[in-house]
Amino acid sequence: MFPRIAEFGPLVLYTYGLLMSVGFLTGILWTIRMARREGIGADEIWGIGLLVMVSAIIGAKLFLVFFEWRYYLANPREIFTLDTLRSGGVFLGGLLAAIGASIVYFRRKGLPGWKLSDCFAPGIAIGHAIGRLGCFAAGCCFGAACHLPWAVTFTDPVAHQIVGVPLHIPLHPTQLYELLAEASLFLFLNWKAKTKRFDGQLILLYAILYSGIRFFLDFFRGEVQSVLGADILTNSQLLCLVAFPLLSWQYFRLRRQAGR
Repeated sequence: MFPRIAEFGPLVLYTYGLLMSVGFLTGILWTIRMARREGIGADEIWGIGLLVMVSAIIGAKLFLVFFEWRYYLANPREIFTLDTLRSGGVFLGGLLAAIGASIVYFRRKGLPGWKLSDCFAPGIAIGHAIGRLGCFAAGCCFGAACHLPWAVTFTDPVAHQIVGVPLHIPLHPTQLYELLAEASLFLFLNWKAKTKRFDGQLILLYAILYSGIRFFLDFFRGEVQSVLGADILTNSQLLCLVAFPLLSWQYFRLRRQAGR
């Protein structure tokens, strides 16, 4: 669609990068709003937010290399190329890395991890929704060919060059599907926060529901790749199959401990 906003000589302002930054800032500001209700200061949220951002970027790249290990094993130098570094990577990989880094940080600092994580849940949803708008502008995470009335057709050669999106072919707007899903999760989590029964409820609800949504939406994605070599389920769907039962088990364990 519109992968570039402006060029300043050799410098290029990419729509994806701009919207990802806007999404991160929006998510942090909403998290601060949630944290104030719990008596948690903004400085703590900014520090955790920076940790989450860095660990998520690293995790997304590592999972990308892992899932496409055959290509990177044959072309190891590609790991450090601009195309790989510019790629968004695997979102679920970034989410898992951010969760892991946060758990370590919370334990070392003696912070109420589940309570803080709940503050982040709606912010993650709205930040990701804005980020998916950036994906739509860039053409990445594109859908499979279709002939539905709402199909989208990419025509910008730059988008094809950067992310490989097919040009002049009607595709499922999977980026917009996920944007709508994440926006709905944002509204749901804010509503649920008013009647929260136990710490950890919001972040686990987000992770459980997103796993189910992502598993379903990946059937409409344009590229089906499996680390196991079988082109049946995507890599993200395989992660969802593992994450969904584990997250559900943790949710019901915390609910039972809280006696609710």
